[in-house]
Amino acid sequence: MTISECTPEEQYDYISNQHGGYWRYDFVDHNYLYNLYFPPEEYLDHLRDHVKQLVLNYPMAQKDLAALVGDLISQPAERIVVGNGAAELIKIITGMNRKIIVPVPSFNEYVNAGPADNVVLFDLPEPSFQLDVDEFAAAAIRSKAELAIVVSPNNPTSLLVPKEDLLRLVKLLAPHNCMLIVDESFIDFAKSSVDETLENVIENHQNLTIFKSMSKAYGICGIRIGYMLTANVEFLEKVRRGLHIWNINGFAEEFLRLAPQYKERFSASCETVKADRDLFYKQLCSIPGMVVYPPDANYIFCRLPNNSMSGPELTKKLFVKHNIYIKHCVGKTMPASDRYLRIASRTPKENKLLVEAVTNILAGASQS
Repeated sequence: MTISECTPEEQYDYISNQHGGYWRYDFVDHNYLYNLYFPPEEYLDHLRDHVKQLVLNYPMAQKDLAALVGDLISQPAERIVVGNGAAELIKIITGMNRKIIVPVPSFNEYVNAGPADNVVLFDLPEPSFQLDVDEFAAAAIRSKAELAIVVSPNNPTSLLVPKEDLLRLVKLLAPHNCMLIVDESFIDFAKSSVDETLENVIENHQNLTIFKSMSKAYGICGIRIGYMLTANVEFLEKVRRGLHIWNINGFAEEFLRLAPQYKERFSASCETVKADRDLFYKQLCSIPGMVVYPPDANYIFCRLPNNSMSGPELTKKLFVKHNIYIKHCVGKTMPASDRYLRIASRTPKENKLLVEAVTNILAGASQS
Protein backbone atom coordinates (compact mmCIF):
# COMPACT_ATOMS: atom_id res chain seq x y z
CA MET A 1 0.00 0.00 0.00
CA THR A 2 1.33 3.46 -0.93
CA ILE A 3 0.81 6.52 1.28
CA SER A 4 -1.72 7.90 -1.23
CA GLU A 5 -3.90 4.86 -0.54
CA CYS A 6 -3.81 5.40 3.24
CA THR A 7 -6.46 7.20 5.28
CA PRO A 8 -5.61 10.78 6.37
CA GLU A 9 -5.00 9.44 9.88
CA GLU A 10 -2.57 6.83 8.56
CA GLN A 11 -0.88 9.47 6.40
CA TYR A 12 -0.43 11.68 9.45
CA ASP A 13 1.15 8.85 11.45
CA TYR A 14 3.57 8.20 8.60
CA ILE A 15 4.49 11.84 7.94
CA SER A 16 4.97 12.66 11.61
CA ASN A 17 7.72 10.05 11.79
CA GLN A 18 9.61 11.39 8.76
CA HIS A 19 12.39 14.00 8.70
CA GLY A 20 11.93 15.38 5.21
CA GLY A 21 10.84 14.41 1.72
CA TYR A 22 7.59 16.29 2.30
CA TRP A 23 7.51 17.59 -1.29
CA ARG A 24 6.47 14.11 -2.40
CA TYR A 25 3.16 14.42 -0.55
CA ASP A 26 0.31 16.80 -1.16
CA PHE A 27 -0.02 18.87 2.03
CA VAL A 28 0.83 22.41 3.13
CA ASP A 29 4.03 22.34 5.16
CA HIS A 30 3.99 24.82 8.06
CA ASN A 31 6.56 22.65 9.86
CA TYR A 32 9.88 23.06 8.07
CA LEU A 33 11.48 26.48 8.18
CA TYR A 34 12.75 27.91 4.92
CA ASN A 35 12.57 30.97 2.68
CA LEU A 36 9.84 30.50 0.06
CA TYR A 37 11.09 33.47 -1.99
CA PHE A 38 14.64 32.36 -2.70
CA PRO A 39 16.44 31.19 -4.80
CA PRO A 40 14.99 32.86 -7.93
CA GLU A 41 14.07 30.71 -10.92
CA GLU A 42 17.08 31.72 -13.02
CA TYR A 43 19.36 30.52 -10.23
CA LEU A 44 17.72 27.09 -10.37
CA ASP A 45 17.73 27.17 -14.18
CA HIS A 46 21.51 27.57 -14.09
CA LEU A 47 21.86 24.46 -11.91
CA ARG A 48 19.56 22.54 -14.24
CA ASP A 49 21.52 23.62 -17.31
CA HIS A 50 24.77 22.38 -15.77
CA VAL A 51 23.43 19.20 -14.21
CA LYS A 52 25.60 16.92 -16.39
CA GLN A 53 28.87 18.58 -15.32
CA LEU A 54 27.77 18.79 -11.69
CA VAL A 55 26.86 15.10 -11.56
CA LEU A 56 29.87 13.72 -13.44
CA ASN A 57 32.69 15.73 -11.85
CA TYR A 58 34.28 15.89 -8.41
CA PRO A 59 33.39 19.02 -6.46
CA MET A 60 35.90 21.33 -4.78
CA ALA A 61 37.53 20.48 -1.47
CA GLN A 62 37.34 22.49 1.73
CA LYS A 63 39.85 25.28 1.13
CA ASP A 64 38.17 26.53 -2.05
CA LEU A 65 34.67 26.09 -0.63
CA ALA A 66 35.66 28.27 2.33
CA ALA A 67 36.81 30.94 -0.14
CA LEU A 68 33.40 30.85 -1.87
CA VAL A 69 31.56 31.36 1.44
CA GLY A 70 34.09 34.06 2.34
CA ASP A 71 33.22 35.95 -0.84
CA LEU A 72 29.56 35.83 0.12
CA ILE A 73 29.93 36.99 3.75
CA SER A 74 33.05 39.20 3.33
CA GLN A 75 35.23 37.09 5.61
CA PRO A 76 38.64 35.49 5.01
CA ALA A 77 38.56 31.80 4.09
CA GLU A 78 40.95 31.10 6.98
CA ARG A 79 38.07 31.65 9.41
CA ILE A 80 35.54 29.39 7.68
CA VAL A 81 34.62 25.71 7.68
CA VAL A 82 31.91 24.62 5.23
CA GLY A 83 29.68 21.76 6.32
CA ASN A 84 27.11 19.48 4.73
CA GLY A 85 24.50 21.55 6.49
CA ALA A 86 25.07 22.86 9.99
CA ALA A 87 24.13 19.37 11.21
CA GLU A 88 27.51 17.99 10.07
CA LEU A 89 29.33 20.67 12.06
CA ILE A 90 27.15 20.06 15.12
CA LYS A 91 28.01 16.36 14.99
CA ILE A 92 31.72 17.16 14.89
CA ILE A 93 31.75 19.52 17.89
CA THR A 94 29.52 17.29 20.01
CA GLY A 95 31.94 14.44 19.30
CA MET A 96 34.96 16.32 20.65
CA ASN A 97 34.53 14.87 24.15
CA ARG A 98 34.01 18.35 25.59
CA LYS A 99 31.33 19.23 28.11
CA ILE A 100 28.54 21.26 26.49
CA ILE A 101 25.88 23.48 28.03
CA VAL A 102 22.70 24.26 26.07
CA PRO A 103 19.70 26.43 26.98
CA VAL A 104 16.47 24.48 26.48
CA PRO A 105 14.11 24.37 24.72
CA SER A 106 16.33 24.66 21.67
CA PHE A 107 17.28 22.85 18.47
CA ASN A 108 17.39 19.25 19.68
CA GLU A 109 20.40 18.21 17.58
CA TYR A 110 22.84 19.98 19.91
CA VAL A 111 21.67 17.70 22.73
CA ASN A 112 20.99 14.56 20.69
CA ALA A 113 24.21 14.45 18.66
CA GLY A 114 26.61 14.05 21.59
CA PRO A 115 27.03 11.71 24.58
CA ALA A 116 24.36 12.39 27.20
CA ASP A 117 26.89 12.56 30.05
CA ASN A 118 28.67 15.43 28.28
CA VAL A 119 25.61 17.70 27.98
CA VAL A 120 24.31 20.11 30.63
CA LEU A 121 20.79 21.49 30.13
CA PHE A 122 20.02 25.07 31.18
CA ASP A 123 16.27 25.60 31.50
CA LEU A 124 14.84 28.77 29.99
CA PRO A 125 12.15 30.14 32.33
CA GLU A 126 8.51 29.76 31.37
CA PRO A 127 6.61 31.80 30.26
CA SER A 128 9.21 34.27 28.92
CA PHE A 129 11.78 31.73 27.62
CA GLN A 130 14.31 34.58 27.61
CA LEU A 131 17.99 33.77 28.17
CA ASP A 132 19.57 35.43 31.22
CA VAL A 133 23.19 35.46 30.06
CA ASP A 134 24.58 36.13 33.53
CA GLU A 135 22.84 33.08 34.98
CA PHE A 136 23.79 31.03 31.93
CA ALA A 137 27.45 32.04 32.23
CA ALA A 138 27.41 31.14 35.94
CA ALA A 139 25.96 27.71 35.13
CA ALA A 140 28.55 27.16 32.40
CA ILE A 141 31.41 28.07 34.71
CA ARG A 142 30.01 26.01 37.57
CA SER A 143 29.67 22.92 35.37
CA LYS A 144 33.11 23.47 33.79
CA ALA A 145 31.55 23.48 30.32
CA GLU A 146 33.99 23.93 27.44
CA LEU A 147 31.34 24.71 24.82
CA ALA A 148 28.31 26.93 25.46
CA ILE A 149 25.63 26.84 22.75
CA VAL A 150 23.13 29.64 22.09
CA VAL A 151 20.70 29.56 19.17
CA SER A 152 19.61 33.11 18.28
CA PRO A 153 16.89 33.50 17.14
CA ASN A 154 16.05 30.39 19.09
CA ASN A 155 14.25 27.35 17.76
CA PRO A 156 11.38 26.81 18.67
CA THR A 157 10.73 30.10 20.48
CA SER A 158 11.73 32.45 17.60
CA LEU A 159 13.28 34.78 20.21
CA LEU A 160 16.50 36.69 19.58
CA VAL A 161 19.18 37.12 22.25
CA PRO A 162 20.33 40.76 21.94
CA LYS A 163 23.82 41.24 20.55
CA GLU A 164 25.00 43.19 23.59
CA ASP A 165 23.95 40.28 25.83
CA LEU A 166 25.87 37.79 23.72
CA LEU A 167 28.98 39.97 23.77
CA ARG A 168 28.76 40.15 27.55
CA LEU A 169 28.44 36.37 27.62
CA VAL A 170 31.57 35.98 25.47
CA LYS A 171 33.55 38.09 27.92
CA LEU A 172 32.18 36.25 30.97
CA LEU A 173 33.19 32.87 29.51
CA ALA A 174 36.61 33.90 28.14
CA PRO A 175 38.63 33.43 31.38
CA HIS A 176 37.18 29.93 31.86
CA ASN A 177 38.32 28.23 28.65
CA CYS A 178 34.73 28.11 27.36
CA MET A 179 33.93 28.65 23.69
CA LEU A 180 30.60 30.33 22.93
CA ILE A 181 28.93 28.94 19.81
CA VAL A 182 26.12 31.13 18.52
CA ASP A 183 23.85 29.51 15.96
CA GLU A 184 22.65 32.31 13.69
CA SER A 185 20.75 30.16 11.20
CA PHE A 186 17.68 32.43 11.40
CA ILE A 187 19.38 35.80 11.92
CA ASP A 188 18.48 37.03 8.40
CA PHE A 189 14.82 37.14 9.46
CA ALA A 190 15.46 39.26 12.57
CA LYS A 191 14.19 42.83 12.46
CA SER A 192 17.70 44.31 12.49
CA SER A 193 19.75 41.38 11.23
CA VAL A 194 22.72 43.47 10.08
CA ASP A 195 23.02 45.05 13.53
CA GLU A 196 22.38 41.84 15.48
CA THR A 197 24.76 39.41 13.78
CA LEU A 198 28.07 38.71 15.51
CA GLU A 199 29.90 38.02 12.23
CA ASN A 200 31.27 41.56 12.10
CA VAL A 201 32.97 41.24 15.52
CA ILE A 202 34.27 37.68 15.17
CA GLU A 203 37.91 38.76 14.83
CA ASN A 204 37.85 40.37 18.28
CA HIS A 205 37.00 37.23 20.27
CA GLN A 206 38.99 34.00 20.38
CA ASN A 207 36.25 32.20 22.30
CA LEU A 208 33.46 33.01 19.84
CA THR A 209 32.26 30.78 16.98
CA ILE A 210 29.25 31.24 14.72
CA PHE A 211 27.31 28.41 13.12
CA LYS A 212 24.92 29.05 10.27
CA SER A 213 22.71 26.73 8.27
CA MET A 214 22.17 28.29 4.86
CA SER A 215 19.26 25.94 4.19
CA LYS A 216 16.77 28.10 6.10
CA ALA A 217 17.44 31.62 4.87
CA TYR A 218 18.47 30.68 1.34
CA GLY A 219 15.68 28.14 0.80
CA ILE A 220 18.04 25.31 -0.17
CA CYS A 221 17.27 22.55 2.33
CA GLY A 222 17.91 19.84 -0.27
CA ILE A 223 21.39 21.08 -1.19
CA ARG A 224 22.70 21.05 2.41
CA ILE A 225 25.13 23.90 3.12
CA GLY A 226 26.19 25.26 6.49
CA TYR A 227 29.28 27.05 7.70
CA MET A 228 31.28 27.80 10.81
CA LEU A 229 33.02 31.13 11.33
CA THR A 230 35.69 31.72 13.98
CA ALA A 231 38.96 33.57 14.48
CA ASN A 232 40.23 30.75 16.70
CA VAL A 233 42.60 28.89 14.35
CA GLU A 234 43.16 25.97 16.71
CA PHE A 235 39.42 25.31 17.13
CA LEU A 236 38.83 25.73 13.39
CA GLU A 237 41.50 23.15 12.52
CA LYS A 238 40.02 20.63 14.96
CA VAL A 239 36.63 20.97 13.30
CA ARG A 240 38.10 20.87 9.80
CA ARG A 241 39.89 17.61 10.59
CA GLY A 242 36.48 16.06 11.28
CA LEU A 243 35.37 16.54 7.67
CA HIS A 244 35.98 14.13 4.83
CA ILE A 245 37.66 15.48 1.71
CA TRP A 246 34.51 15.92 -0.43
CA ASN A 247 31.84 16.71 2.10
CA ILE A 248 29.99 19.15 -0.18
CA ASN A 249 28.47 18.11 -3.53
CA GLY A 250 28.77 19.90 -6.85
CA PHE A 251 25.29 21.48 -6.68
CA ALA A 252 26.17 23.13 -3.38
CA GLU A 253 29.50 24.31 -4.77
CA GLU A 254 27.84 25.89 -7.81
CA PHE A 255 25.20 27.50 -5.60
CA LEU A 256 27.93 29.15 -3.53
CA ARG A 257 29.77 30.29 -6.64
CA LEU A 258 26.72 32.19 -7.88
CA ALA A 259 25.41 33.45 -4.53
CA PRO A 260 27.30 36.80 -4.39
CA GLN A 261 25.56 37.86 -7.64
CA TYR A 262 22.20 37.58 -5.87
CA LYS A 263 22.85 39.46 -2.63
CA GLU A 264 20.24 42.14 -3.32
CA ARG A 265 17.64 39.58 -4.39
CA PHE A 266 18.37 37.57 -1.26
CA SER A 267 17.96 40.60 1.03
CA ALA A 268 14.70 41.50 -0.70
CA SER A 269 13.40 37.96 -0.24
CA CYS A 270 14.11 38.12 3.50
CA GLU A 271 12.21 41.41 3.73
CA THR A 272 9.21 39.72 2.10
CA VAL A 273 9.44 36.85 4.58
CA LYS A 274 9.49 39.34 7.48
CA ALA A 275 6.44 41.21 6.16
CA ASP A 276 4.48 37.96 5.75
CA ARG A 277 5.58 36.80 9.19
CA ASP A 278 4.54 40.04 10.89
CA LEU A 279 1.08 39.90 9.34
CA PHE A 280 0.82 36.23 10.31
CA TYR A 281 1.71 37.13 13.91
CA LYS A 282 -1.15 39.64 14.06
CA GLN A 283 -3.58 37.09 12.63
CA LEU A 284 -2.54 34.40 15.12
CA CYS A 285 -3.04 36.91 17.94
CA SER A 286 -6.72 37.08 16.95
CA ILE A 287 -7.31 33.45 18.00
CA PRO A 288 -9.13 33.56 21.37
CA GLY A 289 -6.94 32.48 24.28
CA MET A 290 -3.83 31.85 22.15
CA VAL A 291 -0.57 33.25 23.55
CA VAL A 292 1.60 34.29 20.60
CA TYR A 293 5.25 35.23 21.09
CA PRO A 294 6.57 38.14 18.99
CA PRO A 295 8.83 36.41 16.43
CA ASP A 296 12.39 37.20 15.33
CA ALA A 297 12.59 34.30 12.84
CA ASN A 298 10.37 32.99 10.04
CA TYR A 299 8.24 30.92 12.42
CA ILE A 300 6.01 31.74 15.37
CA PHE A 301 5.88 30.17 18.83
CA CYS A 302 2.42 29.84 20.36
CA ARG A 303 0.83 28.53 23.55
CA LEU A 304 -2.59 26.99 23.26
CA PRO A 305 -5.34 28.04 25.69
CA ASN A 306 -5.29 25.96 28.87
CA ASN A 307 -8.84 24.71 28.33
CA SER A 308 -8.26 23.67 24.72
CA MET A 309 -7.05 20.45 23.15
CA SER A 310 -3.33 19.61 23.30
CA GLY A 311 -0.72 20.47 20.69
CA PRO A 312 -0.53 16.91 19.33
CA GLU A 313 -4.34 16.73 19.07
CA LEU A 314 -4.56 20.03 17.19
CA THR A 315 -1.65 19.11 14.91
CA LYS A 316 -3.37 15.88 13.89
CA LYS A 317 -6.76 17.53 13.34
CA LEU A 318 -5.17 20.21 11.16
CA PHE A 319 -3.61 17.53 8.97
CA VAL A 320 -6.59 15.21 8.79
CA LYS A 321 -9.27 17.87 8.25
CA HIS A 322 -7.35 20.65 6.47
CA ASN A 323 -4.25 19.02 4.95
CA ILE A 324 -1.99 21.39 6.91
CA TYR A 325 1.05 20.18 8.85
CA ILE A 326 2.57 22.11 11.78
CA LYS A 327 4.95 21.20 14.60
CA HIS A 328 3.88 20.64 18.18
CA CYS A 329 6.57 20.92 20.84
CA VAL A 330 6.23 17.57 22.56
CA GLY A 331 9.78 16.25 22.53
CA LYS A 332 11.25 19.64 23.45
CA THR A 333 12.74 19.97 26.93
CA MET A 334 10.30 22.45 28.48
CA PRO A 335 7.38 22.59 30.92
CA ALA A 336 3.93 21.81 29.49
CA SER A 337 5.44 21.01 26.11
CA ASP A 338 2.10 19.66 24.86
CA ARG A 339 0.62 23.18 25.06
CA TYR A 340 3.09 24.74 22.62
CA LEU A 341 3.27 24.97 18.84
CA ARG A 342 5.88 26.17 16.35
CA ILE A 343 4.29 27.34 13.12
CA ALA A 344 6.31 28.30 10.05
CA SER A 345 5.18 31.35 8.12
CA ARG A 346 4.41 30.69 4.45
CA THR A 347 2.57 32.86 1.92
CA PRO A 348 -0.11 35.31 3.13
CA LYS A 349 -2.85 33.14 1.60
CA GLU A 350 -1.58 29.96 3.26
CA ASN A 351 -1.08 31.74 6.58
CA LYS A 352 -4.64 33.10 6.51
CA LEU A 353 -6.06 29.65 5.78
CA LEU A 354 -4.12 28.17 8.70
CA VAL A 355 -5.42 30.81 11.12
CA GLU A 356 -8.99 30.16 9.98
CA ALA A 357 -8.52 26.40 10.35
CA VAL A 358 -7.04 26.64 13.86
CA THR A 359 -9.79 29.07 14.92
CA ASN A 360 -12.52 26.74 13.67
CA ILE A 361 -10.99 23.62 15.26
CA LEU A 362 -10.58 25.26 18.65
CA ALA A 363 -14.05 26.84 18.53
CA GLY A 364 -15.62 23.51 17.57
CA ALA A 365 -13.84 21.70 20.38
CA SER A 366 -15.00 24.24 22.97
CA GLN A 367 -18.65 23.81 21.90
CA SER A 368 -18.61 20.00 21.95
